[in-house]
Amino acid sequence: MFKPVLVASLPGYKLHIRYADGVEGDVDLSHLVGKGVFALWNDPQAFASVRIGPSGEVQWSEQVDLCPDALYLEITSKSPEEVFPMLSPVSA
Repeated sequence: MFKPVLVASLPGYKLHIRYADGVEGDVDLSHLVGKGVFALWNDPQAFASVRIGPSGEVQWSEQVDLCPDALYLEITSKSPEEVFPMLSPVSA
């Protein structure tokens, strides 16, 4: 798992995230606003309350969090197989 060490909200429902390995970048989450549990973000102040949770998740409340690995893939534009080599098929 990739460990975020900094997370900050940006205008337009974007996040800036820095990871322990030095990777950092912005993720646009505007496409999620108002959908399901993300209705919480209809209040921009709620979106701005983002933090790193106790298990390294990117969290807004006990009910709303995102996987830091998925956000890492988004920032790096890498495939899961590139980041997690054990997912690659084994040739016989």
